[in-house]
Amino acid sequence: MLDADLAELYEVPTKRLNEAVKRNRDRFPEDFMFQLSKEELANWRSQIATSNPSTKMGLRRPPYVFTEHGVAMLSSVYSIVKHLIDPPPKPQRKMGFRDREKEGDDEYTD
Repeated sequence: MLDADLAELYEVPTKRLNEAVKRNRDRFPEDFMFQLSKEELANWRSQIATSNPSTKMGLRRPPYVFTEHGVAMLSSVYSIVKHLIDPPPKPQRKMGFRDREKEGDDEYTD
């Protein structure tokens, strides 16, 4: 599966997915993931150009291709990728008595 397809599946930009993979490179040996050669990329483009005109063909670099094992490993890295894109919200601090006094809340004063 191509990196762009997986990025779409995980709802993250391809660039972010590839960055997360590069940071976890030791988890992706050659039999899990590889990058298309220039010759393979040219062949791939010629096959897709006629069958799917909406595919973006202006790639700056050859895409990464993930094998079945690479896709499985990526699922463990997925939570890291998603966290980089959508960090969890910070917990909000509950207002205490002193905070209410500062805001001028007279509910507790008589």
